[in-house]
Amino acid sequence: MSSNFSKVDEYGFERPDDFDYTTYESFMSQYLKILAKRSRKWTRAMTKQRLLRKPHTLKREIRKGIPNEHREKIWLYVSGAADEMNLNVGLYQKLLNSKHDTTLTEMIRTDLPRTFPDNIFFNSGDEYQEQLFRVLVAYGHHNKVTGYCQGMNYIAGLLLLVTKSEESTFWLLKTLVERILPDYYSNTMDGLLTDIDVISELVSSKYPAVNAHLSQLGLPWPVVLTKWLVCLYCEVLPTETVLRIWDCLFNEGSKILLRVAITLIALHKSEILACDQFLDVSDCLKAIVKGPNVIHCHKFLKNIFKVPGKISSKQISRLRETIAANRITKNKNERK
Repeated sequence: MSSNFSKVDEYGFERPDDFDYTTYESFMSQYLKILAKRSRKWTRAMTKQRLLRKPHTLKREIRKGIPNEHREKIWLYVSGAADEMNLNVGLYQKLLNSKHDTTLTEMIRTDLPRTFPDNIFFNSGDEYQEQLFRVLVAYGHHNKVTGYCQGMNYIAGLLLLVTKSEESTFWLLKTLVERILPDYYSNTMDGLLTDIDVISELVSSKYPAVNAHLSQLGLPWPVVLTKWLVCLYCEVLPTETVLRIWDCLFNEGSKILLRVAITLIALHKSEILACDQFLDVSDCLKAIVKGPNVIHCHKFLKNIFKVPGKISSKQISRLRETIAANRITKNKNERK
């Protein structure tokens, strides 16, 4: 069908052949007005630095969306990455100039062609791939315990597309891996596995029929959630929706990722419950990350704070501690 929109979005991603232009045009006819209004508001506020002095107001405005031209600065500021960068001037370049581990660099080189093959900036030349390579090599040598883990290439790649800065990408990646998402990218991925179990527990308590149905069909939660969480929803949800999620992630922490997963399941619980076979529910879960609910990113972000209801940081912390302790006990028992 003919459309007023290009087959490539503003971040360079090629739209798939089955892209729903009708829904997208309907949404964008309203969202472009919202973007223009918010851009003017943020520009005025940033000029006077007013927002940065009012954490509660800043949180509210971030949930409404950061205009792309301000994302780099706000992400660095609210995540604490800017403070670390200022305390470690020259570290990124020093890491690039240091001797590099061949095994690490070869592992990263292998993954580069797989990173966003549908993005014109990554598939039309070497510039972005080389920038991504340098960021991942620098981080792998900075954090030798983590090194490089699959999934980090997508996160760093999207950070590069937004910030257009290798150094900002390095510091934001470091903040995500070490502070916001501890143990998501360790060898054991304990943090990721724990959060998968936390989501399972929350779905079980809020939507027990869905949890029971997936269990009956034999679909383990890790099959559903691992890709969602390990790449922080990039390569899963529409780009603008992902960036709106990341706006909140950098400011409010990893609980945002859990809210997104629960909201996706809650908004589509009737479709999930209607599936009678493993393959049907698998197809359903692939479809729910492409439909109108996620294309309408402004409404979707409102939903993640409304649909799941109250989920406090204390509740999440308690669940994480209990699940992690149970896993340690189980592992000890299995070794006996």
